[in-house]
Amino acid sequence: MTLPCAGGADDKDHLIRQAMATASPNAGNCRAAPALNRKRIRMIGCFRALLILAIIAALAGCGVVAAPVRGTSAVVKVVPVAGDVVAAPLDVTADVID
Repeated sequence: MTLPCAGGADDKDHLIRQAMATASPNAGNCRAAPALNRKRIRMIGCFRALLILAIIAALAGCGVVAAPVRGTSAVVKVVPVAGDVVAAPLDVTADVID
């Protein structure tokens, strides 16, 4: 038995849904379409996220990998006496990564 779709269900609409239901199992079921749309929307969202990540990786090069080293170097440079001494190897490491 199929459930009526949203809105008023005329006799003509009911007959059309019954005819469609006999043609294919999910044709008369109004609840089958939203599940399919949700899967499609989720797949498109995942594809967009992967595409954006690929573009960012291509444009950024290895800067993304060197960013934490550069951030640590900047934080260490704030230390008054030993900051520059400790930050020097970190700067060299970040330059090598880039």
